[in-house]
Amino acid sequence: MTVMDRLNASLEKWLPEQRLFLRSDDTTRFVRLRPLTQAVGISGITLVFGWTLVASSVLVIDAVGSGQSRDQIQRSQAAFEERLEQLQVERDARAAEALAAQSRFAVALEQVSQMQTQLLSSEESRREMETGLAAVQSTLRDTLAERDPAATGPDLAAAPDRAEEFSVALDILSGELRSAADQRVEAEHDAESARLTAQELTVERDQILARNDEILTQLEDAVTVSVAPLDDVFRSVGMNPDDVLRTIRSGYSGQGGPLTPMSYSTRGNAALSEGETKARQIIVTLDQMNTYRIAIEKLPLAMPVTQNFRYTSGFGRRWGRMHQGIDMAGPVGTPIHTTGDGVVTFAGRSGAYGNLIKISHELGTETRYAHLNRIHVKVGDRVSQGERIGDMGNTGRSTGPHLHYEVRMNGRAVDPMSFIKAADNVQ
Repeated sequence: MTVMDRLNASLEKWLPEQRLFLRSDDTTRFVRLRPLTQAVGISGITLVFGWTLVASSVLVIDAVGSGQSRDQIQRSQAAFEERLEQLQVERDARAAEALAAQSRFAVALEQVSQMQTQLLSSEESRREMETGLAAVQSTLRDTLAERDPAATGPDLAAAPDRAEEFSVALDILSGELRSAADQRVEAEHDAESARLTAQELTVERDQILARNDEILTQLEDAVTVSVAPLDDVFRSVGMNPDDVLRTIRSGYSGQGGPLTPMSYSTRGNAALSEGETKARQIIVTLDQMNTYRIAIEKLPLAMPVTQNFRYTSGFGRRWGRMHQGIDMAGPVGTPIHTTGDGVVTFAGRSGAYGNLIKISHELGTETRYAHLNRIHVKVGDRVSQGERIGDMGNTGRSTGPHLHYEVRMNGRAVDPMSFIKAADNVQ
């Protein structure tokens, strides 16, 4: 007994032999379905069904995971932009406070200077009065000395009058001297108060400058970290970031408006000068970020197929020839969307491509959508990112319904996956 016979005998109790009768007009034939044949058939059907379940589950899980990841990245970007805006508002408020503190400090110094001038003037008046008083006292002593020996005759009656006059003059000078001394004390008190106020304003200004520097540092770090991934996006798709920035700025070079340069007097104040330098650098980096944002909006970074599909072929050499795009397989009629804003330059039949759409984008990029079943646009149409332009099909040189998607830079085919991955980094 052969191995096949033993296998059939062991499977006989579960899968008894079946016979399939084929009857025609003249004869009757039958086909034997032995237990081993039935087992192989059942196993094949089970494997195909299991593979279908696994593939469908993977596609569903991948679609759900991709959507959740994109939503989470968008929420993170919105939170970052909100925090960046808050830091900018706080930076502007701290700068205004620093300017106000500097103004109050200058006023306090002016008051101190005025009080010192008054104090010097009071001191000079006091000295003049003391000198005058000493002269009066000296004259009074001389007069009294002359009066005593000559206190006889007619001069005796006039002596009391002169003494009274000298006494009144002495009282007036003494009052002026006391007033000058009181003014001096008051001026010294005001000067001391002004010095204390100036010291408090100096501390307040230093605190504001320190906080302002902290905010500027946070802003500088935030924008620097944000620019690096954008720079990598353009490098990953084979574009020179410097060339991209120059191209965008040449098209957005308009200037004007009521804005004035962000500058103020920082003479003798290194802290303010350093803060101004940081602020200017932040503005430059923010301008670079905004320019990158404009450039990214011009690139074809979206997905051409948003419904369920599977990648069947990548970019590169295939069967000895160069495959200049990627293939995405799905049912006939699956919607095809443009991956970026642009203008339709071709829409029709094109040899092995079958039904083909070409869209020209800015910055020298072009996308191609081949093997379509239907085309919904015509040459000259302006399309927006995400707009439906056709349906998936099986036209041209194709072995099954799928989309052949190409991206070209200045006429040279590049890997579309680099743009798709770049879109994930931007999100």
